[in-house]
Amino acid sequence: MAQLPSFTFGLKGGINYSSLKTKNDLSDQNSIMGYQAGVFSRIGAVGMYFQPELYLGSKGNEFLRIEDNGGTDITANGKVKFTTLDLPLLLGTKIGPNKLNLRFMAGPVVSFIIDENSTFASAYQSVSDFGNYKKQTLGLQGGAGVDLGNLTVDLRYEAGLSNVSQSEKYSQKQNLFHLSLGIKLL
Repeated sequence: MAQLPSFTFGLKGGINYSSLKTKNDLSDQNSIMGYQAGVFSRIGAVGMYFQPELYLGSKGNEFLRIEDNGGTDITANGKVKFTTLDLPLLLGTKIGPNKLNLRFMAGPVVSFIIDENSTFASAYQSVSDFGNYKKQTLGLQGGAGVDLGNLTVDLRYEAGLSNVSQSEKYSQKQNLFHLSLGIKLL
């Protein structure tokens, strides 16, 4: 018996835990908590699906130490927080029926930075190119989820593939853990 294609549309929201990893560990940093809220759809058949999403989110990092242009360590606090519009394009598979299943997914995500809020101590001024950020990044998400009736819960990891910094010396890549809860409307 052939399985008919399925379509799902819904709302989702959640939290993330993000950090900006620098090339060659040129800084000490702490991860920060952020949010995400948006929409998702899922189109699939025969146990496979395509899941595009669009959500508004916040992510960033807190810096404790940075190595300046001369190689000297500077101890000073700095924080950057981005508001982004994220577009994950995920491929996945599921085990079980539509109303109760376990899912696995992975795919690219494009993030558009629509707002940046940064506070760097005056000590960072000697590192003139550290806090300059690009307006778009590319990443890769992978994770698992569960559908329980019309509720969907996902846990994912996002690895930054592109440098969010305009400086090649301070190459910074965004890394996140996402936990989200969604409701299927269709």
